[in-house]
Parts: sequence; structure tokens; C-alpha cells
Amino acid sequence: MLVELRIENFAIIHRLELEFEAGLITFTGETGAGKSIILDAIEAVLGGKVDAGSLRSGADRANIEATFRLNDSSLANGSAGGPGVAPVIEILKREDLLDDPDQWAAPMESPGKAAALYLTLQRDIRREGRTTARVNGRSVSLGLLREVGAFLVDIHGQSEHLSLLNVRHHLGLLDRYAGLEEPLNRYGEDYRRLLAVRRELDEVRQAEQDAARRTDLLNYQVNEIESANLHPDEEETLRQDRTRLANAENLASLAQATLALLEEGTPESPAVSDLVGQAVHHLSALSRIDASRAHLYEQAELVLDQLAELSRELSAYLEEVEFNPHRLEQIEERLDLIQNLKRKYGGSLEAVLAYAVQARRQLETIAHASERIAELEAEETNLLEQLGKQAQALSQERRQAAGRLSKSMEAELNDLNMAGARFAVDFQTRYDSSGLPAPDGRRLAFDSTGIDRVEFLIAPNPGEGLKPLVKTASGGETSRLMLALKNVLAQADYVPTLIFDEIDQGIGGRVGMIVGQKLWNLGRQHQVLCVTHLPQLAAFGDQHFRVLKQVEGGRTMTHVEQLNDTNRLEELAQMLGNLSDANRVAANETLNMARQRAEQLRPQT
Repeated sequence: MLVELRIENFAIIHRLELEFEAGLITFTGETGAGKSIILDAIEAVLGGKVDAGSLRSGADRANIEATFRLNDSSLANGSAGGPGVAPVIEILKREDLLDDPDQWAAPMESPGKAAALYLTLQRDIRREGRTTARVNGRSVSLGLLREVGAFLVDIHGQSEHLSLLNVRHHLGLLDRYAGLEEPLNRYGEDYRRLLAVRRELDEVRQAEQDAARRTDLLNYQVNEIESANLHPDEEETLRQDRTRLANAENLASLAQATLALLEEGTPESPAVSDLVGQAVHHLSALSRIDASRAHLYEQAELVLDQLAELSRELSAYLEEVEFNPHRLEQIEERLDLIQNLKRKYGGSLEAVLAYAVQARRQLETIAHASERIAELEAEETNLLEQLGKQAQALSQERRQAAGRLSKSMEAELNDLNMAGARFAVDFQTRYDSSGLPAPDGRRLAFDSTGIDRVEFLIAPNPGEGLKPLVKTASGGETSRLMLALKNVLAQADYVPTLIFDEIDQGIGGRVGMIVGQKLWNLGRQHQVLCVTHLPQLAAFGDQHFRVLKQVEGGRTMTHVEQLNDTNRLEELAQMLGNLSDANRVAANETLNMARQRAEQLRPQT
């Protein structure tokens, strides 16, 4: 749930820090004081649209920061730390935004026992229109911020952030309301298996269709590679041989000239070996006279031996130097062949050889394609039959649950001063020749959820026809519809924090008491924030904030204060008209009545 909110330089808010608790949180204050601005700031930090006009006059930058506790166990059904935040954890893992991923598994396994875990969303808005989004202090895209925020907060009323108006969510809500998690998981496993079978079947069928052409090509490629009799390291050896053959004359000349210096010499310059031999003779005589320099004689003898070894190796090398134009031509041809195969089948000899292995496997697959197609077709038929039965069972349970949901919704709407309103769930299916078998012998289109397309319908007023929820009235009426849905679907809706803006629009005090009671009850399963002008509704708040607009230093600013029992009574009396004794008495009665009703609704422990 949302535990802290910090706003700086947003609209007429200079600096604001709020701490929230579980349950129902109400905001009251005069029109224009800034109540909806606080909600706008929350929507902005969830990735909503903002522009430079949202900045406080004279400021270059606005900053909004919201901190959520993800494993909060303070709500009755654990919604704040239950399955609803599991997708958030998965997103954070996917984007590498968790310092310790193992730690974040704890609240999913034992909510309430694990240490508190927090998530911080941040939005910076610059004067030039640029915005920056952060999750746990790390920069992220605005899209990712919206993706995470959608699982944390649901805003109803004047904003566009209305998840229940998204038709794609209706089926999931109905399924959770009906408790279909286990059969849906079984269906999903078989559905994924069917997709895998169909993918393989398409591949094998395509291979069979192209079998003749593909077989000829693969045989040619395999023969071309295998007939070359390649070795992974031969290219480097061939390049070295080519270099020696191409430079044979120069290599022989250099070796001969070196041998001449070592062994032959000239009348003017004796051979190196002769000169070193003379040095050895002189040092031998020296060592006999001065034994302390015997090591010089030994070193000289070693040099003479090394020169002799060098001469022998050079002589052997000369015999190996080959003047063979034919062999050079063969090597060039071999290197050209290798280069051609690399160009066609890979960038290295290893890649060429690997291609040959893969091509041989494809030939074997083609050879057994008919057998594999028959196996896959039989498996596809069995899976379609199995999925068809599962989808029909899911559809039947959904329709039964839809009937219960409709009755509950109409009862809720009746309580909310919408007597005569009708609610229904519309089911649609369509035929598809490759779909699941239906009882009438035809086939129905399907996906990962089954065969049903579901949409919530509403007729707000008696005599009107049922219409899609997205096309119903706006403002307070829409908010009351959302409240009714939230109450009925409280167990099915996993979003931990709900916000209702101006939900009391167009309703009176009597209905306001009912709305407050329902919001309080909803607050046992979710954290609920509500902006209201009705004291009957505000009296139900577990936390009550008063929003004030003040002028300081010629600037208009929004201030927020949390009310205690005394000044809360004053606020409720003022909401009733003025601070007269009669209104104070009425406010006290309203507060006591709200507490009595809340106590009656409180689960007995």
C-alpha cells in the first residue's frame, strides 16, 4: 500500500509530505484548495500525463515521490501484500531493479512474517517539458513506470486511470470472482502444449512440402562439404606452406649466404667458425695459466658447438626448401576452396563443419517427416478435445458466477441511490474452423483464457438498455459504479490501493452515509483514498486530512493537516454549513453513527 507521498513544486503545492495508513483515508476541504491536485500528483508518479504547466509558478522543477510497502499484512484479506504485487516483483526482477531478488520472494511465501519491503516511485518534471522516472532510485522509462504503477494504484473518478473500464480486464476479474485459478492453470498448461505442437507441426509440414527441393539442396551441400575433407586447423598450415613456396628462392639464398659466413669465409675474412675456433684455442691456453678463468674457455667451447649446430640446421633447411610451382598452385586452389566454403556456410572451418552436421540432421528429419506429422496430428487432436472440454467447463462456471455477480451488483447499486439499475455480463464466442470442438459440432475460436469474450454491461437508469460499462455516465455516477464493482469484486481485485475522486458528486447525505459505509468496508481489503465534500462520508475515514489553500508572501499554497478527534469534529461541522453549536452537535452525531456502523461491520475476532 501507499505509505508516504512527497510533493514539491507541483501546481500550487510548494512542499508537502504525507504519511498514510491502511483503511479508508478521506480528504476534505473547500473547492480549489488542492485536493484533486494531490491525486493528480499520485497519478503523475504512476506514469500519467503531465506537462510543464503542472509546475508551480516560478519553479524550474517539480518532484513527486511515492513509497509503497509491498508485503503489508494490515488488511483483512492480505490484498496489499498478496498476489496483486507478485507481478510487480516479476517486473522488477525482469528489469534488474532488485538488489536482493531472493529477499523479495519472502512476502509472497509468508506475508506478514517477512520484514517490511518498500518500493519507491519518483517522477521529476522540468520546466522545458522533460521528465525523468525512477524506480528504487534507478532511472527507468515512463512506460515501465506506468506498468509498475498499474499494479499498485487504481484511480477512479475524474482521471482516465480506470482499470475496470478496460474490457480486457473484465474476464480476469470474473474468473477471480468465480475462483477459477486452478482450472485456468490446467487449461493454460494444455494450451501452451498445443501451441508448441502446432509450431512443430507447421515446421515439419513445411519441410515436407519442400522435401524434394530441400533434399536436393541439402544433399548437394553435405556432399560439397564432406568431399572437401576439411580439417579445423589446416588453413593456417596451408598459409604457412604457401608463404615458403612463394619465397623459396629468397629463402635459399639467405640460408646459403649465412652458411658461407659460418663455414667458408673468404681470403679477406675467415669463416666465423674458424675465428671462434681460434678464440677457443687462445682461451684454452689462458685457462691453463689462470685456472680462475676456466669458465671463459667453457663458454667459448659452448659457442663453437652452437655454431656447429646452427650450420647443421641451416644445411637441413636448405634441403627442405622446395622450388615447386605445381605444389604452390595446389595450395592456392585448396585455400580458394576453403574460402568459398566459408563464404557459403560460415565464417570459419568450424562453422562450415557444423553446418554439414546440421544439414545431415535436416535430411534425417525430412526422411521421417510423414511419421512425425502423423504423431503430431494425433497429439493435436487429443489436445483440442481436452481443451474443448476444459473451455466448456470454464464457460459454464463463468456464466453461473456472472449471474451471482449481476445480482450482487444490482443490490450494491440500489444501496448507492441507483435503484432500478441493471448489471449484466455479456458473453460472446465466435466460430473458427481450427478452433475447439463445441457441443453443436462446430468449432469455436479460443486463446489462453478459453472460448469466452466477456464485457460488463450496465443500465444506470430504469427503462434504459444495457450498454458497455465504458459508455456509461461520467463523474460521480461512474465513480459509484466503480465503487459497487469494487465492493463486489474486492476479493478478485488485487490492486492494493484504490483512489476515488469526487465519488459523492450528485448524491445527498443519506446516500453519502451508505457510500461511506461501503468505502470503509472496502478499506478492510484495500487501502482507499477518497476526496469528498460530504461529512457523512468523511466521518468513516480511518485517517482524515484537511486540505487548505492559504496565501503566503503573495503566493497561493496548499497545506494539508491530519485531523485529530477535536479538529476533525470542527471540520465536519464546517462541512455541514458553519461552526454553530447545532452543526457541532450534528457533526458529533454523524461521527458517532459512522463509528457505530463501522463497529457493526468490523469482523469479529
